[in-house]
Amino acid sequence: MATAAHWSQYLALRSLSALVHCFDPEENMRTTGAFGSAYYRLSRKRRERAEANVQRSFPGLPRSEVRRITETSIRNMFQLITVDMLAMPKLLKRDNWHDRIELGYLSNVIRLFIEDKPALFLTGHIGNWEVLGYLLSLLGFPMTALARPIDNPLINEWLLGLREAHGMKVITKFGASNEVDELIRNGGKVGFIADQNAGDKGLFVPFFGRMASSYKSIGLLAMRHEVPIVTGYARRIKDQFRYRLQTPDVIHPEDWVDQPDPLFYITARFNRSMEQMVRINPEQYFWVHRRWKSRPRWERRGEEMPSNVIGKLESLPWMTQEQLDRIRRNSLIDAGLA
Repeated sequence: MATAAHWSQYLALRSLSALVHCFDPEENMRTTGAFGSAYYRLSRKRRERAEANVQRSFPGLPRSEVRRITETSIRNMFQLITVDMLAMPKLLKRDNWHDRIELGYLSNVIRLFIEDKPALFLTGHIGNWEVLGYLLSLLGFPMTALARPIDNPLINEWLLGLREAHGMKVITKFGASNEVDELIRNGGKVGFIADQNAGDKGLFVPFFGRMASSYKSIGLLAMRHEVPIVTGYARRIKDQFRYRLQTPDVIHPEDWVDQPDPLFYITARFNRSMEQMVRINPEQYFWVHRRWKSRPRWERRGEEMPSNVIGKLESLPWMTQEQLDRIRRNSLIDAGLA
């Protein structure tokens, strides 16, 4: 049931939406970007968290560059939330989407659409994660996205309407496993934001040289239905409502079938793809969120990385000795042993 607080938040957001539509998108980008810069300076706690994440992910990066990446990241966050999401239904139409969106190298996924095959689509908190499913649905390729519901029921219902205006279906993560299974069996395409912290019971795989908790459900779903996983993102072009779509990797069932631990391989590989996206555009990543909040059991116990985990890391085809040494060294630091 909606409360007075829900109504006040909802009306404020609808007023902001109306205001956004009164001005040129690029002008809105500059304005909200300025608010993001102010937030970067005023919010010490989030600024320091984001800068610490950037510094550990890019060791040796000059302090000035760490600050630049962090501030631009927060600017991008403000632009996404206050402009992109609200303006998207008005700016992207079937007859003009190409004025705002560039299609990068997509030949590796076109067949999945033409042959109407099921697939899982993964993105992260980089660039504009909202525009991917929206554009595909706009072009006539039905997509289903899993999303966490917003606490305010009025805002949640309104934003769902915006997201679903052109055919994209949105379902919540809670209790959705049966519905997702049915969608895959019927040839559906399901999208996930795959770089969220999955808690202490998640599957820990490398992400920027540190073990990060990831959801097991994505890999298990792909294995159960033997469907490919496509990783992609929409990279913002300059300080505008313009994007270039990229799909860096497609993980096919034959890629994991002979792996000693298929679930670990799949999860590590799509996290590796997420990392590659971020390395290309670090200033467009959501560094504020606590990606490494949860720690593996051995670190919580103050122990060294177990030999069986080291063996799994060594089995990854792309793993180098230098990368493995960095992961082990960071694990010792997080365990308080170095």
